[in-house]
Amino acid sequence: MGLRWNRLPGARVSTWTRRGALLLLLACGWAVVGRAQTTPILILVSFDAWRWDYLDRVDAPNLKALAARGVRSEGLIPSYPSLTFPNHYTIVTGLRPDRHGIVSNTIVDRSIGAERFTMSSSTAKDPRWWGGEPIWTTAIKQGRKSAAMFWPGSEALHPTFWTPFDDKMPASDRVARVLAGLALPAAEAPAFLTLYFSDVDSAAHRGSPDSPEVAKAAARVDRSLGELVAGIDRLGLTSRVTMVVVSDHGMAQTSTDRQIVLSDYVSEAEVEVVDAGASLAVNPRGGATADSIYRKLAFKHPSLAVYKREDAPAWLHYGKNPRVPAIIGLVEAGWTVVSRRPANVPTPARLGGAHGYDGRYRDMHGLFVAAGPRIRRGVVAPQLDNIHLYHFMCEVLGLRPAVNDGDPAQTAGFFVR
Repeated sequence: MGLRWNRLPGARVSTWTRRGALLLLLACGWAVVGRAQTTPILILVSFDAWRWDYLDRVDAPNLKALAARGVRSEGLIPSYPSLTFPNHYTIVTGLRPDRHGIVSNTIVDRSIGAERFTMSSSTAKDPRWWGGEPIWTTAIKQGRKSAAMFWPGSEALHPTFWTPFDDKMPASDRVARVLAGLALPAAEAPAFLTLYFSDVDSAAHRGSPDSPEVAKAAARVDRSLGELVAGIDRLGLTSRVTMVVVSDHGMAQTSTDRQIVLSDYVSEAEVEVVDAGASLAVNPRGGATADSIYRKLAFKHPSLAVYKREDAPAWLHYGKNPRVPAIIGLVEAGWTVVSRRPANVPTPARLGGAHGYDGRYRDMHGLFVAAGPRIRRGVVAPQLDNIHLYHFMCEVLGLRPAVNDGDPAQTAGFFVR
């Protein structure tokens, strides 16, 4: 298949066949060593839904080797809600969802239009939804090139090179495309690149977070990481490349006997359900008010804590953005909110994994591993809030960070001084 990076307007778009890309890598491998280039390169890799404990439970020799020559944290704490789009974008902006505006995977903002923002709709490519400054933009503003492989936000706020999301693209082609970008001439090659794999998330949603299928998916993405590391070495770039491997959230087991039925408390005519499942977000409609909906939902179920948007607890860092629905509900981990009572479902029965819960739940914690020329070796750090990664990555690349919610002191100890 063609390995095509889209590119910002006004610049040539380079295309490789898979065979051509690999030949180019081999041909350039020795030449790159001789480049008088010392500028740092950072590759950010996402293993969607890789829970904090998987590294010690699954067959992942390449990730373990990377951690051994760098820093790993005991968990990466997601922002609320612990969903894919909000947290991927928090990682690259250092802003919490309440600040960058991607407050969930599904958003209503009628100042933009009637159509909802969803991960798969054209709205996700509309830059009006995306606030803050992702690190690929920070790099471009400061004279560096950047490339994103499927990272949320990159199809709206374009890096130098980007690829439209296609989850059917084989993992080997994703890796080859990143390596081909690194093999470009020095003046063209990106200094910041991303790579994304959804295998673990998909397996956990289908079955169980602790299933053999998740372990197999973890082993697959670990092999892809090994291909990437080996390709970087062939290109002679190991001394310049810092690898950062993260996940956006963890995963919790759900069950049919842990379901909160929304229709037991409010009618469909009264609420617009924006989010349900591991979190709850609704707006009143049909003459109902936020106060009336709050009274019907609050303190009605022991596994659901309900707040009006303006009364959300401060530790949640959520609710000031007008895109946050009028009523939000924090769901106890392992429970899910469903709109109406399912018919003919055996009770109890295990359902798939879920995420979206309060990030303080341990099962929601994800992965952070970093290794590179300036990173300390063999360090196991405490749990880390994901808002701190943007500033950390800017430090790796020598960039001046944009405004963010992170604290550089939280990752200062990761660097060799």
